[in-house]
Amino acid sequence: MNLTPKEIVAYLDEYIIGQKDAKKAIAIALRNRYRRMKLPKEMQDEIMPKNILMIGSTGVGKTEIARRLAKMLSLPFVKVEASKYTEVGFVGRDVESMIRDLVANSINLIKSEHKEKNKDAIEAYVEKKIIEKILPPLPKGANEEKKSDYERSYERMVTKFRAGELDDLKIELEIEKGFGSGSDSSLPPEIIKVQESFIKILGSNREKIKKEVSVKEAKEILKNEASETLLDMEAVKREAVKRAENGGIVFIDEIDKIAVSQKSGSRQDPSKEGVQRDLLPIVEGSDINTKHGVVKSDHILFIAAGAFHLSKPSDLIPELQGRFPLRVELNSLDEETLYQILTRPKNSLLKQYEALLSTEGVELVFEDEAIRAMAKISHATNEKTEDIGARRLHTVIERVLEDISFEANEHKGETIKVTKELIHKKLDEVVEDEEVSRYIL
Repeated sequence: MNLTPKEIVAYLDEYIIGQKDAKKAIAIALRNRYRRMKLPKEMQDEIMPKNILMIGSTGVGKTEIARRLAKMLSLPFVKVEASKYTEVGFVGRDVESMIRDLVANSINLIKSEHKEKNKDAIEAYVEKKIIEKILPPLPKGANEEKKSDYERSYERMVTKFRAGELDDLKIELEIEKGFGSGSDSSLPPEIIKVQESFIKILGSNREKIKKEVSVKEAKEILKNEASETLLDMEAVKREAVKRAENGGIVFIDEIDKIAVSQKSGSRQDPSKEGVQRDLLPIVEGSDINTKHGVVKSDHILFIAAGAFHLSKPSDLIPELQGRFPLRVELNSLDEETLYQILTRPKNSLLKQYEALLSTEGVELVFEDEAIRAMAKISHATNEKTEDIGARRLHTVIERVLEDISFEANEHKGETIKVTKELIHKKLDEVVEDEEVSRYIL
């Protein structure tokens, strides 16, 4: 991943409106990872990632930035919620499981790259297996005439297979039944190893069942089989661990939920501080045991985010605060920003609804005044009730389009205009009654 900071910001701009400071900080942090890998090994070890803390209300784009990064990067990425973890000794997920999840994602990423790289070999494997099921190979000792006939039949089958003409044909495949090969990455590595030992011991006794499937289904089953056959899993694991250590990104959402506010009393929930203390060595850099080997977290980039409504960043333990040197505050969304969120992004909410109704043959047209009215109402509702940022737009649009969406099949071939009058008709009464708007909008 060698995009420049400007290219990273330009990509995020296609989907997320505003929040330039947050985009810029993340773009620089990602570029520094690329720069670090260009340095001599001795210098690489000295350069630690500058972890980022994003502060902002719900619905302003924190999670969306993470979601888009995950799509853009060919780097191991995992998004976790701090509130889901418990202190060591309590029942629940331990913080080390986020690194095990990261390595699992890294393996999936490399497997996916391998599939793409060996696409032709995998397709050839699948084609050969399926055609041999439909057209069994010639018996030994067949004469030249039969061999020639067989070759012509085989070529015809290949042509039909590639054209998709055999997709509905049923064939019989042998599929393994029994224990799966996957393990839950939230479990400690010791338990995972015990699980895998059982799988190895019982693996030779796995029952193979014959199942009738269509050629279309067989293609997917055999693609996975071909990939596993061609894959050097040991090499994949080594590469996955290396990539997770040097390029891995962990996005920790809701970090404010484990902050202990002095106002609420620090003795009310001691496990919150315990989670922070468990998290500290991982963010500082430590060795974590995974089923694929030991992973060093020294150069993993951590991006944390939280609304900090009931607490503030200084309510985190000082040591953890120090491990997030870059602080970025995300802006609340004003009326104009909400309008731009509806109109500018590549796959904006309005474009999504237009596309959904087009499947019913209905052309949905939003007048500009109607869009501005929805932005205005969303902003006003956010100010009067709970501020949930851009998420309010989902509720408002759904309320406006409820009847149109319900009766869409009756309006095939029609163009339906969403006007300012329709917005006010649907929403004014709800907005005026503050108690009702709390429940409906």
